[in-house]
Amino acid sequence: MDDLRNTYIERIAAAGDEAALEDLRVQALGKKGEISLKMRELGKMSPEERQVAGPALNALKDEINSALAAKKAALEDAALDSRLRGEWLDVTLPGRDRRAGTIHPVSQVTEEVTAIFADMGFAVAEGPRIETDWYNFDALNIPGHHPARAEMDTFYMHRAEGDDRPPFVLRTHTSPVQIRSMEAQGAPIRIICPGGVYRADYDQTHTPMFHQVEGLAIGRDISMANLKWVLEEFFTAFFGTSVKTRFRASHFPFTEPSAEVDIQCSFEGGTVKVGEGDDWLEVLGSGMVHPNVLRAGGIDPDEWQGFAFGMGIDRIAMLKYGIPDLRAFFDSDLRWLRHYGFASLDVPTIRGGLSR
Repeated sequence: MDDLRNTYIERIAAAGDEAALEDLRVQALGKKGEISLKMRELGKMSPEERQVAGPALNALKDEINSALAAKKAALEDAALDSRLRGEWLDVTLPGRDRRAGTIHPVSQVTEEVTAIFADMGFAVAEGPRIETDWYNFDALNIPGHHPARAEMDTFYMHRAEGDDRPPFVLRTHTSPVQIRSMEAQGAPIRIICPGGVYRADYDQTHTPMFHQVEGLAIGRDISMANLKWVLEEFFTAFFGTSVKTRFRASHFPFTEPSAEVDIQCSFEGGTVKVGEGDDWLEVLGSGMVHPNVLRAGGIDPDEWQGFAFGMGIDRIAMLKYGIPDLRAFFDSDLRWLRHYGFASLDVPTIRGGLSR
């Protein structure tokens, strides 16, 4: 058996391919293989001889099987290595021309707005985009029958049957951030709240998701005069020219009194020029914070008062940079992004100047 073992171990080691290896397996372990024939001879042996020869033959069979399996794995690895060497391809070639990315107009204008209001002492506050209807509506003095709470205008989150938790919505404005900030910081407070909001609307000037920035200032003697000064300072810095404003009485549930704000402009050749002409363009809503909203934020309206305002970041970006269609902001068209995008190092600051 030692001679048989050595013979097959040497032949297996010398096998050059899987076909030769299979031939050796048949010669050794097939029905008429040498080891198989010896296994049949066990029946002719005495019990004493079988006790010696049986375990030895089984051990030999296992050793030959292990040698065959190891050699087969080695041949497969060698074949794979040869194939990889022959089919190797440098996937980094050919190289592409390096192109610098651009900053999206929404991101750029958000930075511009933040820089301007930061210079006036406003901090930036953020909050979740999925809100309870209490933060999104009730805390802002929006009654249950208000049209804004209808499913045709607001995206409500799915609720499982029997779920008694308050309804969740995709926030329709960033005003819930004002409530959360008042709860956390109290008064006095001076913040802006930029971020994405959601409403069920889609056309040239509306999209289901867009961006807003809202402002809140609360103190003991803040008035509408302060609101007018802040907005005029903002528009002048943002558009780079002196901009007149016009306040028109309006109604919003969360402010009292409320006003829509127009800016001076002219319409010539299908374009809007801000800061000149005899026309007016409505750009935002504003007013003095309603006492009920102050109470919802944990602030005593008998001691504190303040103003709030909100405007669309996408819309003022369209006005400043001459972008005709709001839907293009979300098309991911590289040509559009390269045309309207900003250099990554073009960081807007008050001293260094905003992008124009």
